[in-house]
Amino acid sequence: MIDDELTMIPGPSPVHRRILAALAQPTVSHQAPGFLQAFRECLEDLREVAGSASAQPFVFAGGGTLSMEVALVNVVRPGETILVISQGHFGDRYAELASAFGIDCDVLQCEWGQVAPPEELERLLKDNSYAAVTITHVDTSTGACTPAADYCSLLRGREEMVILDGVCATGGVPEPFEEWGIDVLLTAPQKALGVPPGLAITIFSERALAKRKSLEAVPAFYADIHRWLPVMENPGRYFSTPCVNQILALGEGLKIILAEGLEARFGRHRRLARAVRAGLAAMGLRHLTADDCLADTLSVVLYPEGVDDAAFRSNMLQGGVMVAGGIGPVAGKVFRLGHMGNIDVQEIAVALATIENSLISLGVAIDPGTALAAASSFFKE
Repeated sequence: MIDDELTMIPGPSPVHRRILAALAQPTVSHQAPGFLQAFRECLEDLREVAGSASAQPFVFAGGGTLSMEVALVNVVRPGETILVISQGHFGDRYAELASAFGIDCDVLQCEWGQVAPPEELERLLKDNSYAAVTITHVDTSTGACTPAADYCSLLRGREEMVILDGVCATGGVPEPFEEWGIDVLLTAPQKALGVPPGLAITIFSERALAKRKSLEAVPAFYADIHRWLPVMENPGRYFSTPCVNQILALGEGLKIILAEGLEARFGRHRRLARAVRAGLAAMGLRHLTADDCLADTLSVVLYPEGVDDAAFRSNMLQGGVMVAGGIGPVAGKVFRLGHMGNIDVQEIAVALATIENSLISLGVAIDPGTALAAASSFFKE
């Protein structure tokens, strides 16, 4: 049996019972009229979440890394050069992906916990041109939220394809597809969308679809959007059997998002993030992430001196809450707390109280109740 703990990691995020009920429906034929209608509605709802009536969503079995691959190989030829704007592990992963497909890559790198200033991108664009520029909106390893709107503004009117990695942002942080001039938005369901993992989700602009058509062939089969396009235009067509229940779950998750309203949802994420920050600060905890680029979807928190990573996370789990450890160069130095998706003040209150209790049990001097007292004003907004 899987323990019934509160999962507060940077994805998967807790799943609403309505979404679980959709996932648990009897598996039907991928040609069943009810499923085909649900799939069509799911694709239309993705357009609405993205803010583009003309964009083309693609949804099939996979995960965020497959979404990254799909976004890249369908708009960039082997031998071309891309620019990766990286502020952590998942920005660096794009450089690895490029190398795997014979794509050359320049990397605009920054210190973990920081973001690359738009001026640095502007400087590079003055002297260079690229097939595409990849932007990680929120890097799950560092908790840094990039000034993506500023990056996109600098790229508007240029030839570069704009690829936005929204895996830890979509559904929790604004990403207006057409307003920003995004060519490919890639994401996954298990973070701010609040749906179980198992799907690769990409949304292509008309310009990106035209770029794929101009390539004739790409170094992919399953990840080739031209094989999937007839299915996304008419779900009754066949390329590979769709993951029926996962798509039903995504459809229900999107309905929850649209019923809440995008602006209200973004506002809830901002409010909960402020509550988390207030509670952490009251306990004397500091973020790895610089104050001017803190993400609303997760926090990456430095351990106080003398607190052991494994002991802390074990104590948290005993208290009924799971948080994630750090990865890469900050492994053992931080814990990562997700606060995104369909959670609300109850989950934040439990998480903060459990962090406080765990730190006290490990010898950190904190007055009991400090975290919730600091966060409570944001709970009441």
